[in-house]
Amino acid sequence: KAPELFKVKFDTTKGVVMIDVHRDWAPRGADRFYNMVRNGFFSNVRFFRVIPNFMAQFGINGDPAVNTAWQKTRLLDDPPNMQHNVRGVLTYGTTGQPNSRGTQLFINYKDNSYLDAQGFVPIGMVTEGMEAMDMLYSEYGAAAQNQQGRIVAEGNKFLMASFPKLDYIK
Repeated sequence: KAPELFKVKFDTTKGVVMIDVHRDWAPRGADRFYNMVRNGFFSNVRFFRVIPNFMAQFGINGDPAVNTAWQKTRLLDDPPNMQHNVRGVLTYGTTGQPNSRGTQLFINYKDNSYLDAQGFVPIGMVTEGMEAMDMLYSEYGAAAQNQQGRIVAEGNKFLMASFPKLDYIK
């Protein structure tokens, strides 16, 4: 179980990003994120989908064995909350199906509140370093996202060979 409020520091290739995670916003999502952080899941994780004026997505581990272990347990949905997908908000990705969240998250670059009704429940907010997020390499767009099967299966080996300019969490 995560603390009611906890701070996460990501040292990225573009600078430090500080995130406040609020368990009261989404208890299941906050608990999962807390345990992922404590277990080092995000070390060397690439921002594999960076869409300017939309969001930056991450959360596939560079080690395929780690992905396999975490993907065995799906994250049950949190109830909708009063928070919105606005600039700087951290949210889990979902396939749109019930209980389909896994390990992937994104940070919103703008007001994407239309996502609220689609089950994208915020868990936290960038409190420092949004300028680092704005500088993430975005020229690949969604190209890497379209090859998620290979990313999961081959990890950073595939990403470094095919998308060498991706920024990442150190």
